[in-house]
Amino acid sequence: MHFGGAMFFTDYSMSAMELARALEERGFESVWAPEHSHIPASRKTPFPGGGDLPKQYYDAMDPFVVLAAASQVTKTIKFGTGVALVQQRDAIQTAKLVASIDQVSSGRFLFGVGGGWNQDEMENHGTVYATRFKRMRESIEAMKAIWTKSEAEYDGWIPTARGEIAEVLPKFREIAKEAGRDPASIEITSFGLGEDLDRVKRLAEIGVARVVPMFPPEKADTVLPIADRWTKIMQQVNG
Repeated sequence: MHFGGAMFFTDYSMSAMELARALEERGFESVWAPEHSHIPASRKTPFPGGGDLPKQYYDAMDPFVVLAAASQVTKTIKFGTGVALVQQRDAIQTAKLVASIDQVSSGRFLFGVGGGWNQDEMENHGTVYATRFKRMRESIEAMKAIWTKSEAEYDGWIPTARGEIAEVLPKFREIAKEAGRDPASIEITSFGLGEDLDRVKRLAEIGVARVVPMFPPEKADTVLPIADRWTKIMQQVNG
């Protein structure tokens, strides 16, 4: 099983460069950055995590900028968007961004995409909330057509850890079969997992390929002890 680490990179958190180096030293496979272009003053949709929207959602830096910077101070760790909101982005410019960061990182970029949840944010970009997933698919198909010199894949699944993947996995595999896909060929990443060794072991047993905890947007003295505990979990799971 692969292990990654995610963070809302802000002006008050560890830098992406610092976290990427620290995780690479500890044997992590990847580092991930979420995306929100902005947070509107009013919201039609509540925060999926419940309660008030955490401050880091308002302050998140652009994922492509911070991950590109991190790629220049590391050698092996991969970089992922967790997730890029392609339905509110220009497909042509985003295709160039993805191709560019993949080049400057020597092929270490993982393009994670999602439909998003913030209706006001999308509508500020001219995206219709009700049809956001259709637009997301069309944007990906357009970008795949633009990437003519390399083979692009986008069928991996990145569910959040709020629910229990094992409960929905049979349905997911059924949908994949109906779409003519081999379920075993679709990589599953569990995003935002808490420090729970038994749960990580269960995820490994059912075929989840990667777990990515979300680190708090804090400085190194707060984050690195968490990363060290996850390193121990990683070692116990992978032997």
